[in-house]
Amino acid sequence: MSRSPLSSSRRHPSPSSPRTERSSPSSPKGSPALTSQTRDGIGRMIVSLLRAVWRKPEGRFSLVVLALWILIALISLFWTPRSLWATDGYNVWDKPSASHWLGTDGTGADVFSWLMAGSRTNLLIVILTVAFSGAFGLLLVTLMVSRNSALANTSVVVVDALISIPTVLIALILAVPLGASIMVIVVACGFGYGLNLARVARPAALLAARSSYVESAMANGACGIRVLATHIVPNILPVLLVQLSLSAGTAVLAESGLTYLGIGVPSGVPSWGHSLATSVKFINVYPLTVLWPGLIVTVVVIALNVFGDALRDALEERYVTAAQEEAEYGR
Repeated sequence: MSRSPLSSSRRHPSPSSPRTERSSPSSPKGSPALTSQTRDGIGRMIVSLLRAVWRKPEGRFSLVVLALWILIALISLFWTPRSLWATDGYNVWDKPSASHWLGTDGTGADVFSWLMAGSRTNLLIVILTVAFSGAFGLLLVTLMVSRNSALANTSVVVVDALISIPTVLIALILAVPLGASIMVIVVACGFGYGLNLARVARPAALLAARSSYVESAMANGACGIRVLATHIVPNILPVLLVQLSLSAGTAVLAESGLTYLGIGVPSGVPSWGHSLATSVKFINVYPLTVLWPGLIVTVVVIALNVFGDALRDALEERYVTAAQEEAEYGR
């Protein structure tokens, strides 16, 4: 039987110790091993995971799509083929041509320019939603693994109760005082995704919080924030990355749905959901005006979900390799 890194004979084990650099083979599948990201650094770990994702065909597809999305969003800050507000009443519902690459809508506005500008709005929504859900989920995880058993148990019950609230209902409640705005999407989606993230990451956080090197750090007077930043977060980072990448795809869909309902991106702000909402009523007149934003949303969501799956597979391979190395080391 392999020896667990948490049962090392060293008096003061730490994540940088060779015995804690490998995962325990007895760790449940799906939970991240207690590896030491302090050895290679979190940045190097992320780079190695991206390389592992790139080695898979579906991973390359997702990375290329995401890179193009980011590139187009950045370019749209400075240039679009046509002005967003330039309309031509004589050229409405035009088919794709050299002057209008994806045609025009019912006002004669250039569809490609609006979709190009909408890419930066959707990218901003995804970034803000992922950041908010990550911070909120991390706060909940901290409460759920607290050494105060009453606080931890109460937090678990509250999370289980709140996680059943639909995102649309939260958005409707927020839209009453705020109206249609990007923040409605960010807060509503981030709240729901943060709850789910906390629930998924709790087992890994408990495993890290009960480890011997965390006990040693607390005994040496380390504050809770320092322990969280240097010991707990690096060990649950794989779970965070996978969940956040999957929530990014859901955020793109949520933007389209909430904007269609009139409680998302306000009118006049370019976004993919706004393009869908304004053109779906004319689907019988000119189907292409609905096809382009729908196709873009579909491809981006698929790319984000495929990226999340490829990232999860890369983490599982990393876990298996670490477990095999631990088994060899323990012989």
